[in-house]
Amino acid sequence: MTNKELAATFNLLGKLMALHGESPFKTKSYTNAYLSIRKLEQAVIHQSEQDLIAIPGIGKTIIAKIAEIRDTGTLASLDEYVNKTPSGIIELLSLKGFGPKKIKLVWDELQVETPGELLYACNENRLVDLKGFGEKTQASLKEQLEFFFDSKGDFLFGHIEKDGMEIIAFLEEQFPDFLWEFCGAFERKMQTLSSIEILTNCEEIDQVLETLAGFDGAELDDDYEIKYHQIPIIFHVAGYDEFYLEKIRLSASEEFNGASLNLEAGESEEDIFSDAGLPFLPAVVRETAGVLKLNTNQINSIVQLNDIKGVVHCHTTYSDGLHSLEKMADAAKQKGYEYIVITDHSKAAFYANGLSEDRLFQQIEEIQKLNNEKKGIRILSGIECDILYDGSMDYNDDILSQLDCVIASVHSNLKMDEEKATSRIISAIEHPKVHMLGHPTGRLLLSRKGYPIDHKKVIDACAANNVAIEINANPYRLDIDWTWIQLAMDKEVLISINPDAHSVDGIDDIKFGVYAAQKGLLRRESTINARSADAFVQWLNS
Repeated sequence: MTNKELAATFNLLGKLMALHGESPFKTKSYTNAYLSIRKLEQAVIHQSEQDLIAIPGIGKTIIAKIAEIRDTGTLASLDEYVNKTPSGIIELLSLKGFGPKKIKLVWDELQVETPGELLYACNENRLVDLKGFGEKTQASLKEQLEFFFDSKGDFLFGHIEKDGMEIIAFLEEQFPDFLWEFCGAFERKMQTLSSIEILTNCEEIDQVLETLAGFDGAELDDDYEIKYHQIPIIFHVAGYDEFYLEKIRLSASEEFNGASLNLEAGESEEDIFSDAGLPFLPAVVRETAGVLKLNTNQINSIVQLNDIKGVVHCHTTYSDGLHSLEKMADAAKQKGYEYIVITDHSKAAFYANGLSEDRLFQQIEEIQKLNNEKKGIRILSGIECDILYDGSMDYNDDILSQLDCVIASVHSNLKMDEEKATSRIISAIEHPKVHMLGHPTGRLLLSRKGYPIDHKKVIDACAANNVAIEINANPYRLDIDWTWIQLAMDKEVLISINPDAHSVDGIDDIKFGVYAAQKGLLRRESTINARSADAFVQWLNS
């Protein structure tokens, strides 16, 4: 069991105990264990009792529970609470801002036991008279529930890419005489998708399904529908002669397929495009008909992963990151990057251990020291500075002036209308110390809608103030959305593809930002962290 899974186990147990009226003293121990374990690097499940007792938030009770999970593979107390809690109530615990106390209230007072029943209750205005609720709370909860149902059954591409690779590798090993290629939304690297689609020229699909069912993590139901780690796997079959033409058709948007394309069968996708007098268009860009007007040079100018030279927007143990500043820098160097910009949270983000002025100065000193010691990687000092509700910055100008890079982001008071959100963000963009706008809408894909902003006004403000916009490459965010990249380029606004890394592995999320950038046809010359360290610093100083 990974630390993430172990932490989630204790988090659920704590919530269920609170739901059933256990004392806050008891539930807090599990919450503390969750908060502590999820940030640890070494696998907790295999550590000795002596090592565990030294970890903050882990006492004798938690150690005993860890031992029980390790020895039995289950946790009896959790099973007890799960067995006496309707499954729909457990689902409700995943809603943000809707804690055990409120869930218990609607369960007891309204006999609501599922997300669907709760949405119906919201539509009937049954929550407004409950203690602790009201029209605004009901409206917010209704919006969350609608989003919950809209996204149910969908997956983040960044979370299931590895699963797809495992399936393809297994099929190629078991059926080496046939072709196996991704197609559909997976091949297009869509941000969210409902299945993994695979194209093959093997016609014995029943045999394929039965063989795949023996792969650890795969399940075949009575209707011969198969899932891998709960992700539906859908197969398409095409003969060898039509294989790659069918792959192109399956791996493009309706708009792209609806364009007047004279494509004929060929031995590869590249050959098919070439025979039609077109440059090769990879599946990730097959979104609009407009891409068909691009020439080879324009296609070749689209940013690639190996163009990215700097890791911008990283968190360390100074705030809410898993790894130290030095480890993050070493990892960036090992991954082949020229520079890394450390941007921990500012002080207003107290929930993320945001940096006081003194701790920020301490970090700047450490960065200077490491830069004197290390070769092959340049470390820049920065901050992800909260944009406060009035549009001001979380530090004064004297503090911000001592940093190499300032990313301005909204993290609090997210319930804003478009006018308020836009004016708040533009105020930050116009601040003379701000270099970059972080995740402009604050969205979390499949979890939370972003606040509404006037993208055109925000992009115009960035153009007027020489402020770059990030594509936050975390698979949950991918914000700014790729559909606004072309407008940004038209306005000569630079884009930075940032991992928002909270660990050394998080640096690799850059690739998901690159996929999103490619959909928007982002050029490498418009990508600020595709520039060398010297050129990037020159831009910061400008």
